[in-house]
Amino acid sequence: MPSLASIRPLRNIVIIVAAFAFLLLGVGMTLKITTDHLLRQDATSTARSWAQFLGTSVTDLEQIAGGEQPSAASIAFFLSARNSGEVFHYEIFNRNGYSQLVSTRDKIALVDLSEYSPDAARSIADGQPIVDVRKGNSVDQPAFFARAYVPVRADGRHIAVVAAYVDETEQRRSFHNAFLIAAAFLCLLSGLAFSIPAVAWYRETKVKQADRRIRFLAHHDALTGLTNRPHLIEKLERALAHLPTRGGGLAVHFIDVDRFKEINDTLGHDGGDFLLKSIAERLHAAVRVDDVVARLGGDEFVVVQSGIAGKAQAESFARHLAAASSASVTFKQHEILTTVSIGVTLAMAEDTTPERLLKSADLALYAAKAAGRNCIRFFVPEMDTELQARIELESALREAVLHNRFELHYQPLFEISQRRLVGFEALIRMPAADGTLIPPLTFIPVAEDLRLIDKIGTWVLQEACRIAATWPAHLTVAVNLSPQQFVAGTISDIVAAALKEAGLAPHRLELEITESLLLGNTETIMTQLATLKAMGVAIVMDDFGAGYSSFSYLWRFPFDKIKIDRSFMQGLDGSHCQVGTVVKAIIALGRELRMRVTVEGVETANQAAFLDAADGDQVQGFFFGRPIPASELGASILAGFARTMPPASPVTKLHVVNAAAER
Repeated sequence: MPSLASIRPLRNIVIIVAAFAFLLLGVGMTLKITTDHLLRQDATSTARSWAQFLGTSVTDLEQIAGGEQPSAASIAFFLSARNSGEVFHYEIFNRNGYSQLVSTRDKIALVDLSEYSPDAARSIADGQPIVDVRKGNSVDQPAFFARAYVPVRADGRHIAVVAAYVDETEQRRSFHNAFLIAAAFLCLLSGLAFSIPAVAWYRETKVKQADRRIRFLAHHDALTGLTNRPHLIEKLERALAHLPTRGGGLAVHFIDVDRFKEINDTLGHDGGDFLLKSIAERLHAAVRVDDVVARLGGDEFVVVQSGIAGKAQAESFARHLAAASSASVTFKQHEILTTVSIGVTLAMAEDTTPERLLKSADLALYAAKAAGRNCIRFFVPEMDTELQARIELESALREAVLHNRFELHYQPLFEISQRRLVGFEALIRMPAADGTLIPPLTFIPVAEDLRLIDKIGTWVLQEACRIAATWPAHLTVAVNLSPQQFVAGTISDIVAAALKEAGLAPHRLELEITESLLLGNTETIMTQLATLKAMGVAIVMDDFGAGYSSFSYLWRFPFDKIKIDRSFMQGLDGSHCQVGTVVKAIIALGRELRMRVTVEGVETANQAAFLDAADGDQVQGFFFGRPIPASELGASILAGFARTMPPASPVTKLHVVNAAAER
């Protein structure tokens, strides 16, 4: 039996061990609770900051929330954001709480079937962000992440809700590792009081670093680190306000890299990004301390030169910038040789705005490109009229898109061999304020610049299919597609929806594309065209013979029809004696490839007679009928079109018009 003397030391040891165990447990529990609390605060702060940053950086957020395709700049931002290593998922909701766009690490896409989110709706109703931190419960989610629903306001109203999912797994592991190390040392050294300030300092440092990074990205371009467009506007406003006190003036140099798309296609996006960063560094090295260098996106840069005395000084500086930007660079053993076009505008007084200066410099840049690129052009007063006309056209175009204020006119297509009407081509027109019609060659390029062509193209498809469904079953309708409509990869879905809504058989729809569409990502485009062809619609190569006219397209993709460009018919009546031979050769080529051939721009009896003798397939032009609105395509006119017509003569129901006056 142990003695009392032997029991007491043992009991003391047990008490000491127990006390030490309680100390360890208390220290551990205290540090764990503190660390987890700080971790949740950090996750909440990071998620809220990233969501607010997205809301302020995406300029077309309201349009995306309304179901429109995001702009190229927004897609580039989403790609940059999702590769940041922290944000793995974005969602954009409309004001009613329904999802419109989802961006994950694998894809960026509009939502086909919107889902309702109570949290998104509640954030709009309360006007406050809703943030929660949770553990991942599926393979596509990180182990620990934060989710923030942030309502976005513009012009005093809520326009959308942005949800950002931020991966906090590494941050949590970092905090827990810090906890284990701190716990061991604090228990050994009894330094409990020193751990909390250390962890708090660590958290504060991380938050400050994240805030500094977010503030930097809010004012700078993510790729080059240069000033971005919103910050450039602010700097221009300050510079204009100081002109009266500092004296002198300023020059805005709008710089565009010539044929950048070709470089990007040849060397890939890595090569294009390398070139852009190299040019950014050279521009930054070429300017003075008080000057501003900005990147507006893509291959467009702006340099603001301050304290100038006049045009001569600005021109000399522009040449200096051109020389710095055009020096060769080497990327993966490939030497890149490029040039730049520069548009310059001057501001010698404060009676202007940053937006107007940028617009003026942009117009001057267009003039430089029109002059053959690799040159410098200054804004002149004559361009101001063009600028005002452009602004008015942009305003009218946005209004027309908003309210579907377009018209479709239909030009007939005739089959020569059987002398019968086979269909119509739908040609879009935009009514002007004075009642006249603006032709597509005027407003379509502007619509492409404004990223409105997708909405316009969808409306044209829907309207053309709706009208064609009321015609006799043997008549087809042809619709022109813009290359921009293929960017999002959803053109087949849009066409299928238009056919289904109108109840039009697919074989009655012809989709006309130009060769310029096939100059980009050819394999992707070919895949989309194959999908459309598999639906049963006809794919037509429009304006064949103009531009590049690569015959490889004809055997790489089985087009249903070739449309010979109108320039051939214009040359037929001139001094170009070989034009007729070329037209006959194209007709023979189409017949060998089992592709129908339509000749556009037939405007005279001689041209019609030539095509009749050449055994052509189809004809289209003012000689056979001008484009007319749908209201004139009544039963009596269609019946008149369907009647037999004499060889090489206009249809009785259609009057011959002056072609030059109709264009």
